[in-house]
Amino acid sequence: MASYDYVIVGAGSAGCVVASRLTEDPAVSVVLIEAGGSDTAEEIQLPIAWTDLFKGPYDWDLDSEPEPGLNGRRIYLPRGKVLGGCSSTNAMIYVRGNRADYTAWAAGVAPGWGYDDVLPYFRRSEDNERGADKYHGAGGLLAVSNTRSAHPLATAFVTAGVEAGHAQNDDFNAETQEGVGFYQLTQRDGMRCSASMAFLAPAAERPNLTVLVNTRVLRVVFDGNRAAGVEISDAGGVRTIVADQEVIVSAGSYETPKLLMLSGIGPADELSPLGIETRVDLPVGRNLQDHLLVLVNYLTDADTLISAGSAENVALLENEGRGALTSNAAEAGGFFRSHDGLPAPDVQLHMAPVMSVNESLTVPTANAFALGPCTLSPTSRGSVTLRSADPAYPPRIQHNYLATDDDRTAIVEGLRITLDIAAQPSLNSLTTEPYEVPESDSTSDLLAFARRVGLTLYHPTSSCAIGSVVDAELRVLGVDGLRVVDASVMPTIVRGNTNAPTIMIAERAADLIRVTA
Repeated sequence: MASYDYVIVGAGSAGCVVASRLTEDPAVSVVLIEAGGSDTAEEIQLPIAWTDLFKGPYDWDLDSEPEPGLNGRRIYLPRGKVLGGCSSTNAMIYVRGNRADYTAWAAGVAPGWGYDDVLPYFRRSEDNERGADKYHGAGGLLAVSNTRSAHPLATAFVTAGVEAGHAQNDDFNAETQEGVGFYQLTQRDGMRCSASMAFLAPAAERPNLTVLVNTRVLRVVFDGNRAAGVEISDAGGVRTIVADQEVIVSAGSYETPKLLMLSGIGPADELSPLGIETRVDLPVGRNLQDHLLVLVNYLTDADTLISAGSAENVALLENEGRGALTSNAAEAGGFFRSHDGLPAPDVQLHMAPVMSVNESLTVPTANAFALGPCTLSPTSRGSVTLRSADPAYPPRIQHNYLATDDDRTAIVEGLRITLDIAAQPSLNSLTTEPYEVPESDSTSDLLAFARRVGLTLYHPTSSCAIGSVVDAELRVLGVDGLRVVDASVMPTIVRGNTNAPTIMIAERAADLIRVTA
């Protein structure tokens, strides 16, 4: 049996970071195990092509259970099944969340995870093209850049936001999060910079790092109370890999709880009926959180991203690393409070200069633009459970979107903010007619629209949260030698896109692991 100091399950955003940082010490051996394959395909590298990856070989292609709050619809849940995980398939938006998120973590179940604690890890990762300052780093491994597209329709959205009375914000990751503006992106020279490209590639030739692709981890194996390794399945069959120090599970907010439960760590009342002996009775899979996105679409006479593949744009990409092919689609957006008295924004908008309907699974058929809100601090809670004791079965996922009054109010008010911005001169002048919008701005019509078209913003978190499943050093409660490092450990979801916070969690986890080694 092969043995390593550290066995890392999942080469997504977190796993790539932890593997890279731990192998900076040549005396430490690491194996990184990924169910998917290589990330070298052109469609992964090319920013505009990220939705083309849906339901393909790089996607776990999951679906929720019928969602009561969304008219019983099953919601498509794409997740990256490839080196880099979702950082190889996402929209590349670099947002950290709000200071209030981390303040609440530290004041509650996660001491040591306050804003001042985590800011150095955000800065350490960054190679921000704007340079280093109080909030940003330069010279790190993760390229963070301004958009190289700045589509005229996205610019019109920002102007319309200002016309609607919102502040223009040129940096959502600095002192103030609120306002409208362009997102910074995890790109280098106009191309995707995933966690695999940023962290794993520079470490790939280290003799103390082994990367296994197309390899499924079936369960964690134990020696007494200690995680001693993992059982894997690959082209050579089923075998065990030994962890001399720790097993680190970084499989994401759906697959991490699934693996823990298959290994006997989870709710006893759910494991016993499946014939799985409970090793530790913990609320694994509970507390699942996500951002619900609701998009409106307007037709326009302006050129949109459906013409991104023109010869002119190909030349711009090849010669200057800019233009429509470098677009992440959701180029601009903003953060808002749905009503007075909130401690921080509870609504985020994304704007894309291209049609987006049917959960972005339908190829755009006309020039249109899409924009809409997400519930930024949802109070609805879902769950991840097992369908079977057979690892081949996908988990059962229930998000329970719009289950609370707070979430329904936030999405309704977020749609009102959206419609108000769309009605402003700079954007309305480019609109020919509505394509997919609410019947009216009444509360009932806005909520009905959200139930009919709402989709995931691809941000599942908190299913193995600090305080209930892991401690503040991300060690699984009740066992030794087992740690979780990914978005599932967030006590509550952050106010913003979750990839940058996941990388931060991994940066800090690497330090925690080194201290306890």
